[in-house]
Amino acid sequence: MAKVVEFIKESYDEMTQKVTWPTWSELQSSAILVLVASLIIALVIFAMDKGSTFVLDTFYKSLSN
Repeated sequence: MAKVVEFIKESYDEMTQKVTWPTWSELQSSAILVLVASLIIALVIFAMDKGSTFVLDTFYKSLSN
């Protein structure tokens, strides 16, 4: 049990004294960057899905004729 308490104390000390936390503006700019990147990736995947659907639909329609 003493080891667990020591671990918690050391973890608290590290989180409060040794970790460099980002400022609010750094956090906001990182969040915006993640949001924009996520939207771009979602749009790319959406375009790939629609493109492959179009190609496969065209291919299957050509087989049925």
